[in-house]
Amino acid sequence: MALISRRRFLMLTTATAGAGAISAADAFAVEPRFSLILKEWTVEHPDWSVAAPALRIGLLTDIHAVEPWMSAHRIGGIVNQLNAQKPDVIVLLGDYVNGLRPRYYSREMPVAEWMAPLQSLRAPLGVYAILGNHDWWSGQAPEIRRAFKKSGIVLLENGAIKLGQGRDHFWIAGIKDQLAQASRGAWDLDATLRRISDRAPVILLAHEPDIFDYVPANVTLTLSGHTHGGQIYIPLVGRLGFYADNARYARYAYGHFQRDGRHMIVSSGLGLSNIPVRFLVPPEIAIVTLRHGERNINAPLIVRA
Repeated sequence: MALISRRRFLMLTTATAGAGAISAADAFAVEPRFSLILKEWTVEHPDWSVAAPALRIGLLTDIHAVEPWMSAHRIGGIVNQLNAQKPDVIVLLGDYVNGLRPRYYSREMPVAEWMAPLQSLRAPLGVYAILGNHDWWSGQAPEIRRAFKKSGIVLLENGAIKLGQGRDHFWIAGIKDQLAQASRGAWDLDATLRRISDRAPVILLAHEPDIFDYVPANVTLTLSGHTHGGQIYIPLVGRLGFYADNARYARYAYGHFQRDGRHMIVSSGLGLSNIPVRFLVPPEIAIVTLRHGERNINAPLIVRA
């Protein structure tokens, strides 16, 4: 084996250190604070009427409003970009408040401050929201609930609402947070689905994706967040995870999942939890298109019980 020269060794060491510095800068400064992508998913499902037009769902999750990482100005820009996509309906999947440790942020934002830009969200079929674990843990859930009511955004807490008219209608259902409320038994999937009075397609909003293990066959599509996509993705290693109870959520960290004809999309969201770092997991606006079909556009992960 040929020996590497001292000069080449120094060059390689310098290049490696430089790449590490660039990666660190991206992970701690660029990607969390300035990056934003538009991620589009397409789900084809036989329950969606062949005669019904495709439904474009705009999805925001895990905003985690806090300065300097997710300011009201930045949230406003995200809202404008989502509105520009002209979705038919918009859903917000929880965790609106700060999730960082105190030493990593300059100021927590009052509810009214981050709610102001969300009031500008526009979609023909409306804007619907659920709460996440941090919203409960912060003690601000009652204030957030009042703010949503005032804004005109519909907050679903173990509830369901019918959208559309005639034969092409569908349901949006939303459950209370599972993680924060588990000890109180407040989330109730069965009670939520009992509010659905016919066999039209059902879109379920649930902050934590592990609900997918319990979702029945009559739910067409589940939409979740919570995991932040792991916040750090290392090729050949995987998604590290800065969300609560890594082992519980690791298999549903990000993407399109399928089981027995049911589908779930898990978005990596926008904000940060614990520490302000994202690497190869940029903040995202998600657009999910639901339409009739039998095949799977996104080559989903097949999850078996």
